[in-house]
Amino acid sequence: QVQLVESGGGLVQAGGSLRLSCAASGRAFSSYAMGWFRQAPGKEREFVAACNRSGTSTYYADSVKGRFTISRDNAKNTVYLQMNSLKPEDTAVYYCAADRTLRTWPTYDYWGQGTQVTVSS
Repeated sequence: QVQLVESGGGLVQAGGSLRLSCAASGRAFSSYAMGWFRQAPGKEREFVAACNRSGTSTYYADSVKGRFTISRDNAKNTVYLQMNSLKPEDTAVYYCAADRTLRTWPTYDYWGQGTQVTVSS
């Protein structure tokens, strides 16, 4: 069992930056691949970024490639999403997720409660 808690969301102007954190409790955090997803009002949850258990392999949606960076610190049981050059279309609730298998679709076993990111134009 893994419990996930996101933080770091907020309101930012277009072009600004935010860093999301996702703290995991439970055992064997390093046994899980981690992903970030987002869901805007009226839209389906979509993949943003993911990394493997060690953080050495990362994957990004085309819409965020070059602007967002996923990383993890297994000693701190935390995964991060650094978001730069934010755009209004990045506005959404952002969720972190954990699973034994890395995927780019939202079928992860464990989910956080989400954190709101709002980008004003």
